[in-house]
Amino acid sequence: LQFVESGGGLVQPGGSLRVSCTVSGFTSPYYTIGWFRQVPEKGHEAVSCINSRDRDIYYADSVKGRFTISRDNAKTTVYLQMNSLQPEDTALYYCTAGGASVRDMCVHFEYEQRGQGTQVTVSS
Repeated sequence: LQFVESGGGLVQPGGSLRVSCTVSGFTSPYYTIGWFRQVPEKGHEAVSCINSRDRDIYYADSVKGRFTISRDNAKTTVYLQMNSLQPEDTALYYCTAGGASVRDMCVHFEYEQRGQGTQVTVSS
């Protein structure tokens, strides 16, 4: 799998950003793509996952109501719209992909590969 992530950057508290992840190389039309984030002193957190087939979506409690994940299957691209960003959202955001279910990927961290990530910094 090959990943192209984009859209990170610096934003003030309360602002918005959209990050995108395009994955190529799937051998099946059924796959799951997730967004995770990493903060050096806090480890890794699953932010949101979505699959290519149905409406099954996972959000971490910390982002519910603020972040929205969406997909464009024709482009094998997943977007993460992040609103009302706060300093605690600062992290390296990276996408993951594989054949696991949304729950297995986001709750049990079952993914096959991940991208390099894009930095999101929320600061005034």
